[in-house]
Amino acid sequence: MDMTTDKIRSLVKKWQTTIECAVDVTTTDGYKLRMFCLAFTKKRQNQLKKTTYAQTAQIKMIRKKMTDIMTKEASTVDLKELVRKFIPNSIGTQIEQACQCIYPLKDVFIRKVKTLKAPRFDITKLMEVHGSSTEVSAVPTSSLDEGTKVDRPSETAA
Repeated sequence: MDMTTDKIRSLVKKWQTTIECAVDVTTTDGYKLRMFCLAFTKKRQNQLKKTTYAQTAQIKMIRKKMTDIMTKEASTVDLKELVRKFIPNSIGTQIEQACQCIYPLKDVFIRKVKTLKAPRFDITKLMEVHGSSTEVSAVPTSSLDEGTKVDRPSETAA
């Protein structure tokens, strides 16, 4: 999963701090992922100053909260549930709310997710995920294997 380059470039502006963070996590179903997060500082209420730069100590605290939240959210679910969390950007809003006390943030996104290692392929797990495909309908198997006789028109010589 990746954000498009033009979307990222439209978010980057002057007079604000860009905070980026990367973390390696393992999901419950064995996928090892690297998640990248992107956030920007925003003006406080009633701020007159033009710039919204965060201090280095504030950036480090925000990055620490980002890694904690991303690790907690990704390591407690499987890959399918994690992808469902990416679509409404629920992890980004959690990070934004948690870091509000340090420095106000805006446009917090998980910008990229890389698969570092996938688990070994297991046919039993695949069948478990896709339900019981071995179910047989009420029709007996002998009639399923046999076809019906079709009358073919005789070919006439032209």
